[in-house]
Amino acid sequence: MLEIIAIIAVVLAVAIAAVLITAATKPNSFRVQRAISIKAPADRIFPLINDFRQWRSWSPYEDRDPALKRTYGGADSGKGAVYAWDGNKNVGSGRMEILETSAPAKIVIKLDFFKPFEGHNTAEFTMLPQGDATRLTWTMTGPAVFLTKLMQVFMNLDRMIGKDFETGLANLKNLTEK
Repeated sequence: MLEIIAIIAVVLAVAIAAVLITAATKPNSFRVQRAISIKAPADRIFPLINDFRQWRSWSPYEDRDPALKRTYGGADSGKGAVYAWDGNKNVGSGRMEILETSAPAKIVIKLDFFKPFEGHNTAEFTMLPQGDATRLTWTMTGPAVFLTKLMQVFMNLDRMIGKDFETGLANLKNLTEK
């Protein structure tokens, strides 16, 4: 009986070590990016992203908590605009601040998550004219701390977050192509 317990303990220790070693080999940063072509000019898309109050009409995260508490501050839109949220386990809590805008081509946002996990990332939206359409790209980058690397052993963050980005971009497409 003692031999079986020892074997189980060794197998368990090896499995834990393998997970930790695999996590340690993950990159020190992450990048999630999705893009869509929208048959609308960039100046029709830009205000929906540049004003956090407009995000309720297209962001895939806004409907995940009907009781979500939102706070807006700083500038009404553009550089210095701030949006903070506090919600259920599906949205957690965090804060966004627009750091840079270049109308109607680019918006850079500082994105801080506080719950359920702390994270400090950058989101960027770029709009490039392509004939009668605009190529809208949504990118998020940030450091991958060890907890993030550990999570990546068991889940694909690009696929998980990317799916949300695809939904948000599709919502923007539907809003602006009307």
